Amino acid sequence: MQSSHRDISLLGPQSPRPTVQSMLGEEERSLCLISAGWREREGELDELERLEGMAGREVVDLALYRRLDDAFARDAELFEAHRARQTRLKEAQRLYRLRLGHALRAARELFASEDGELLAAERRAAMAALRALDAHHLRRIRRIHDSFEKEWQPAARPAIAGHAAELADLIARASTILIAGGHVGVLLSRMRLLGVPALLGETRLIAWSAGAMALTERVVLFHDHPPQGAGDPEVLDAGFALVRGVVPLPHAAMRLRLDDTRRVALFARRFAPSACLPLEPGTVLRWHDGVLAESQAATRLNYRGKLRELAA
Repeated sequence: MQSSHRDISLLGPQSPRPTVQSMLGEEERSLCLISAGWREREGELDELERLEGMAGREVVDLALYRRLDDAFARDAELFEAHRARQTRLKEAQRLYRLRLGHALRAARELFASEDGELLAAERRAAMAALRALDAHHLRRIRRIHDSFEKEWQPAARPAIAGHAAELADLIARASTILIAGGHVGVLLSRMRLLGVPALLGETRLIAWSAGAMALTERVVLFHDHPPQGAGDPEVLDAGFALVRGVVPLPHAAMRLRLDDTRRVALFARRFAPSACLPLEPGTVLRWHDGVLAESQAATRLNYRGKLRELAA
């Protein structure tokens, strides 16, 4: 587990127990907020500003959702290209899910079987097949993104360039960037199109929920009992890889059957060697100079299907 920035903190969900204000030093007075994952709620700073310890701090919402809507309104060609890319990504996800369902069912049956002479080797082979499928899907996603960037070069288009210049100026003047939760796919898309990851430099980052997921190498969706669908954990997209070797799991206690040791063990082994880290309200993980320096109320899934304390 490491980060490429000087100082990055990943937090659990900020409701009902906010912790973001406790992470801010007295000198951190100029903050930028990225809240594009909330779509129509973007720009609502009241809840954040009401937190104890936020008085006297300036918080500027970078308004990524609204900025990109403006860019699309002025560049219809880019909007159509973006929509075509989203269609390709959805089709790639559909095909991946089709294969994933079969591979996971086989792996779960093997993990549910009683130990036998040949079973350990078959379980390892099933894990290898799952990891190969996840890696194949992630490569395909990255190729789709790379192809779009190469063909359309959004950063060079006037409708994007103006907003990117304003964002660069705001970020350069900030002591800390806050990255909130919401819909992780929307958050990734807006940050990527506006070139935000390249603007962050060494600015301190504090991210929670979907914001924390976006900063890692790959975004994994998970829900053992969703309202609809199969409930299979799946790789959704490539993240920005500012924190490596972790798979954040916001609201894991609510979304995963953490008392089912076989399912938890399968989850942990599938995404190894990355550490699968539940992010619950009150969880704090802070990296400084690439080292995990602070850990509060943090655990990880282990290969035996248990939760173990994660120490800094």
